[in-house]
Amino acid sequence: MNELVFSLGLEGWKPVLTALVLPPVPMLVLIVFSARLLYRRALLGWLLMFVAVVSMWLSCTEAVAGFMMRNVMRPPPALISTDLAELKRSPKTAIVILGGGRRVIAPEFGMSSLQPRTAERLRYGIWLSRETGLPMAFSGGVGHGALAGPSEAEIAGRVAEREYNRPIRWLESESRDTRENALRTVAMLQPLGIEKIVLVTHAFHMRRSVVNFERAAEGTRISILPAPMGVAAPGRLRATDWLPSVDGFEDNWIVARELLGRFLGA
Repeated sequence: MNELVFSLGLEGWKPVLTALVLPPVPMLVLIVFSARLLYRRALLGWLLMFVAVVSMWLSCTEAVAGFMMRNVMRPPPALISTDLAELKRSPKTAIVILGGGRRVIAPEFGMSSLQPRTAERLRYGIWLSRETGLPMAFSGGVGHGALAGPSEAEIAGRVAEREYNRPIRWLESESRDTRENALRTVAMLQPLGIEKIVLVTHAFHMRRSVVNFERAAEGTRISILPAPMGVAAPGRLRATDWLPSVDGFEDNWIVARELLGRFLGA
């Protein structure tokens, strides 16, 4: 499906098309459609209106988001101390950090910066590098339809060196989505003799990332070890988790976008 988008020359429209198919747009369309039906088929119109309103409410709750994150995203477990000990003894291994967005200009810094999720991934990748002594790579360019400016990889390299005093050895700055992250990063690291990639991204993004990297690594000696971050800790459901919230909407939106990304092969 992703190839079809490219063949039609619509890659620049991907952000717009994505926004139109993710919540709350489908619910709003259903509300408008059901309102139109009220004049002719009142019972069906009210039923669809009820479904749309309930769906919009649930799409803004942490209860639904938590269920979807655990049971639909199904992220692998976070690395533990025994995994880190094993990595210290692993030669020909690289920590690969995936980009998650940038700010072309951050007025408070007077220059470009990283979106919060990208900054979190970078921080965790640097922590892993310090704990294991392994070199880092960062993969991230300029997304589809994004404003011109420095790539995520360029910004991350600057931040890692200036703010963490931990240079990133390899920067991949041409990729525009997860599929290209995988293809370009594997192509960059394979000639260097890397045989294991410790893949750093958020838990919700990990399944799609691993699939793309494993496909890109087919026919090579490179294996992929997931190193998810932001893995939700188990906890009891609270009554307030059924109330709409900004966090609830954002998490549900992320799940919907990930499912769309899997379908498109992006």
